[in-house]
Amino acid sequence: MVVVLDGVGSGARDESDAVHLARTPTLDRLISRGPTCTLRAHGTAVGMPSDADMGNSEVGHNALGAGRVYDQGAKLVSRSIRERTLFSGATWNQVIAQVLDRSSALHFIGLLSDGNVHSHIDHLFALLREASRRGVSRLFVHVLTDGRDVPDGSALLYVDRLEAELRETGGKIASGGGRMLVTMDRYGADWNIVRRGFEAHVHGNARRFPSARAAIETFREETPGISDQFLPPFVIEENGQPVGPVHDGDAVIFFNFRGDRAIEISQAFEQGPDWGKFDRGRKPDVLYAGMMEYDGDFKIPRRFLVPPPAIERTMGEYLAENGVTQLAISETQKYGHVTYFWNGNRGGMINPALETYVEIPSDLVPFEERPWMKAAEITDKLIAELRTGRHKFARVNFANGDMVGHTGNRDAAIIAVECVDLALARLSREVTRLGGILIVTADHGNADEMYEHDKDGKVLRDKKSGQPVPKTSHTLNPVPFVISDPLGSHAEYRLDEAVLPQAGLAHVAATCLNLLGFERPEDEESSLLTFP
Repeated sequence: MVVVLDGVGSGARDESDAVHLARTPTLDRLISRGPTCTLRAHGTAVGMPSDADMGNSEVGHNALGAGRVYDQGAKLVSRSIRERTLFSGATWNQVIAQVLDRSSALHFIGLLSDGNVHSHIDHLFALLREASRRGVSRLFVHVLTDGRDVPDGSALLYVDRLEAELRETGGKIASGGGRMLVTMDRYGADWNIVRRGFEAHVHGNARRFPSARAAIETFREETPGISDQFLPPFVIEENGQPVGPVHDGDAVIFFNFRGDRAIEISQAFEQGPDWGKFDRGRKPDVLYAGMMEYDGDFKIPRRFLVPPPAIERTMGEYLAENGVTQLAISETQKYGHVTYFWNGNRGGMINPALETYVEIPSDLVPFEERPWMKAAEITDKLIAELRTGRHKFARVNFANGDMVGHTGNRDAAIIAVECVDLALARLSREVTRLGGILIVTADHGNADEMYEHDKDGKVLRDKKSGQPVPKTSHTLNPVPFVISDPLGSHAEYRLDEAVLPQAGLAHVAATCLNLLGFERPEDEESSLLTFP
């Protein structure tokens, strides 16, 4: 069984490190007994453009499930812009042709930051410049503020950069809101998030302001300490009217490259009249495209600018071909990661006769207010499933370290990590009782660095209050990896010292296959184990 402690990295063990500060007797015990090491979970080790790019749950689970490193969305989009294949593609030219032929508007919706996890502001700028060069005069941008993959409170920096760009290319900011409250829901956790975005972006129905800056500053004045992630929806108006609602004949590009938080808004634009997730009111007839194809199995969206990575021959496929029964379980917030992303961005099961997928519904409350999330319920169901004896390979994701880590609340993150450790204690006992092997790892860091650091590695502090500056994004830290096999013999295998210096998440798949008694496919990353 593979346990993914989402967002639990190996940090500096300082005052910012909630993983270090948490009481984790189970994880500590497993690591002390080993075999154990750390794995690279960011940058080129997971297909990102450079080692300055943090990892994320999508690319982390892709690597864990595929056993190979694939160029991911950020890298693929940057390359397609640099080599101009995006602008010579059929979808881009359909978009341009439509708005020029109909004298209509081109709308861009997406996350406004350079976090490079869901989007990058430079990609948006490239699209705006090319559209302007091609003669598009009516350009509107609907901005989703970040504060999660970039420092919280930085929204105005990106808005100001965008406004400067729009002065050069033409165009206006039309609407916006915080990513966790507006538009970017995932896995059907809360369709009201998408509804708010659709109302603001399409219909111009939200609180109105003369500018995005005015909106953000007003929200901050009214609710001191409000996070960029949770800014309410807003609409920009001129002369008493929204500047950029979406009309029939317009074109809309969702410029995020990552799929999980792009699928639902894509469905809202593309699904027919029988679609019933929320009342869309007047649904305009537009040409809609995504930056990438967000779901290859269900073809969402129908048009896209850049082909996604073609991830093939995943571990799940290999095990299914060899008749191995599999269990995947998590709560809603990470359910798609142990299914869709683990299976190489494939919707649905590989072989329903051999697989069981379990989703535990997440709570719809702020994560820092309930940092235990659904760890206990996941564990209850997982243990019950293991006791059936049906599953030879199981995988589980505990979302706490990541989702609570993103709030920037260190004390809540400490509780989150401790709750996961309690669950791990129960699982460890059960897997041992059943004669199994437990692997514990993570997909990236987050809770391990809850405060920002300066270039010398010291915790940054606010100049006025002296308090540490919260960090809400992922980290560049490695993640733990440990095997617990108390009924086996560690003399039969050991960690391969030749592999460890550059070992990353993609090495986990072959390791699992070895422990299940299989040889790894030749084109997979090597196992972390050697068998003397």
